[in-house]
Amino acid sequence: MSTNTENYIKNQLMETQERVRDFRDISHEVENPEIKQFLREYAGTEDIKAQQIKDSLDTEYIDSDQK
Repeated sequence: MSTNTENYIKNQLMETQERVRDFRDISHEVENPEIKQFLREYAGTEDIKAQQIKDSLDTEYIDSDQK
């Protein structure tokens, strides 16, 4: 993986992790139970995506180390 691609993916991972924190924080401030639940579910979905990005980076590092 090129350095530019790696940096881009790492940046996207950080942004996704920030979105997870933001949506979780906002969900604590919202009074409407439906919106609160939506925000929590959305944060959970984003968290899964962040983990997938991290796993792909980890896999790339492992694969490149074994070459």
